[in-house]
Amino acid sequence: MARDEVPEARGTTDAFRADVIEGLTRRPRAIPARWFYDRRGSELFEAITELPEYYPTRTETALLKRIAGDLAAQVGAGRAVVEFGSGSSTKTPILLDAIRPSAYVPIDISGDFMRASVRDLAARFPRLPIIPVEADFTAPVTLPAEIRDLPKLGFFPGSTIGNMGAFSSTDILRAMRASLGEGAMLLIGMDRIKQVETLERAYDDSAGVTAAFNLNLLERINRELGGTIPVDAFRHRAVWNPEAARIEMHLDATRDVDFVVDDMPFAIKAGEGIHTENSHKYGSSDARTLLRAGGWTPIAEWTDPDDLFAIFLAKADTIHAAW
Repeated sequence: MARDEVPEARGTTDAFRADVIEGLTRRPRAIPARWFYDRRGSELFEAITELPEYYPTRTETALLKRIAGDLAAQVGAGRAVVEFGSGSSTKTPILLDAIRPSAYVPIDISGDFMRASVRDLAARFPRLPIIPVEADFTAPVTLPAEIRDLPKLGFFPGSTIGNMGAFSSTDILRAMRASLGEGAMLLIGMDRIKQVETLERAYDDSAGVTAAFNLNLLERINRELGGTIPVDAFRHRAVWNPEAARIEMHLDATRDVDFVVDDMPFAIKAGEGIHTENSHKYGSSDARTLLRAGGWTPIAEWTDPDDLFAIFLAKADTIHAAW
């Protein structure tokens, strides 16, 4: 088992190294948000979801509970649920209880964190086949043979799709379409555009948990890539970009710094930053356009009473069958 996991782990490290070196070299500097989620990053994100300022998790969770009956009627029983970026799978039991699936396949890049979550789910659903896959879901994933011939429901909660740019989010939706195959459905969460104060508080909480989450990216670089980044020289910044309809997270240098990563030297001046995450917000029309561009036809849309968050159900579009 351990031997089988080594090539994948090495591949992940190589991809991480390539993205970090390229991201620190380019101007403006930027590192993809997917590298937030080592074990420590995953734990910090779960802490973020419990903060009073962070409305998306509790709003989506309540919405899933409210629509469970309607969702079950539209999806039907017996589908294999494939969750992309499963993390702690905290919302997953609501879905599994509602639709009576034939199997559950969580996919996550943070294997250790995912396997711990799977143990909890297995205890709660002892008769449900659970087949975890450690992989980067931003490209097509070969799903386990056990579900190859089963109808599938992709599950992508949390508005993670908003962390990608317009072209990347379309590509990811197409990758999901390719992974899930013909006859598949997709249940996806998307955050709504709302008051700037609400958005910025959600990404810059008073307890500093989101700041620690952002800074952990630099600590991960130091841990895994032989980095010498002085983490205390950077501060977290979250800001709303109205033109792009997104929250942006940055790590700004508070002083001039010199450091190495993988034996490569870098220098960042005071006031310069590293762009670490975007979180796009969507109106209903924009969300539907994005889904169609990604190979999915929206068939249902639900939102909470305050219109903070939306959940869409879509079916695979046969026109976009090829990746």
